[in-house]
Amino acid sequence: MAPSVAEIVPVTIDSDTSVDNVTLLKKHSLDKSSVVSAELKKDDGPLFPFYYPHFDNTEKHVDAGSRADPAKPHLLATATTENLTPYIGTEIKGVQISQLNQEGLDELALYAAERKVLVFRDQDFKDLGPDRQVEIAKHFGPIQLHPTSGNVKGYPEFHVVYRDGQHNRFEEYGGSNRLSKTQWHSDVTYEKQPPCTTFFFSLEQPPNSGGDTLFASQVEAYNRLSPGFQQRLEGLRAVHSAVHQADFSRKRNDPVRRGPIETSHPVVRKHPVTGEKALFVNPGFTRYIEGYKQEESDNLLRFLFDHIARGADFQIRATYKPNTVVVWDNRVTVHSATNDFPSKVRRHAVRLTPQGEIPIPA
Repeated sequence: MAPSVAEIVPVTIDSDTSVDNVTLLKKHSLDKSSVVSAELKKDDGPLFPFYYPHFDNTEKHVDAGSRADPAKPHLLATATTENLTPYIGTEIKGVQISQLNQEGLDELALYAAERKVLVFRDQDFKDLGPDRQVEIAKHFGPIQLHPTSGNVKGYPEFHVVYRDGQHNRFEEYGGSNRLSKTQWHSDVTYEKQPPCTTFFFSLEQPPNSGGDTLFASQVEAYNRLSPGFQQRLEGLRAVHSAVHQADFSRKRNDPVRRGPIETSHPVVRKHPVTGEKALFVNPGFTRYIEGYKQEESDNLLRFLFDHIARGADFQIRATYKPNTVVVWDNRVTVHSATNDFPSKVRRHAVRLTPQGEIPIPA
């Protein structure tokens, strides 16, 4: 039988005191009526030092791609690949994500960072069951628990995307009185540690066409800017906010699982593995540039948002055939669902969202 946590010895509490729990428990053979604290000397420390409070402000994250073999032998040995555009997107066949070993998953993270979006076909991922799905996603970082979205009962790690004739929460969120339903964003960038390698698997799609996802490369969006403008942006910081999302959820009597936060991030960030610089603003969550007057901030952000949205030559449209899994690097992309199919048609998908590092300024 495994030892009690109380038997984990010794544990250092501070520089002067080391506690041997077994000795303490033998020394203090207490019945239920005894008061433990009265019989312990001041320097003995807690009976259960394993649970001594620990505070770590480093927020460390080691990206899985940093461990990968650049040749990617475990990921691509049996795969066929087709680049969707030169700047972003690769379709992959002939490999099962579920069968990748640790090295293969590391290579997947690196490949997603390099190509921004990976579209895997003919996957068994949706049939693995939630525990295995979560286990795979956790390889890339702790799963972000969405503060307002619908999840899977008993599995808060899942972010469920669902629409049918009676449910269209996402159109309500964006507003129905709009010419375009496009809503460019990077997922939950208001988090202190926004997502990294993200998984999205389709369960049901419109039977003929529609319901795709648009993706744009934030790396190429940055590269298109003039050197002088790039220099102007580097060093700036912008505030990303969860307030609107939380307010919308409250109005619907939907959950707000924790209070909305606002976080400052660099306008241009650097990828921890590839070293590429990327814009890190999006109209979904970025609210203002720190240190700028409102009009200055509004004009700069409007320019960047328009630049990203109009960049058709550094965008792709990911399609969802049966058993498709799309993996993208949320740090260097923005995306939008396409609400272009009949309202009575069901679209059902699930996202798993590992969190990455605190954004590294360029």
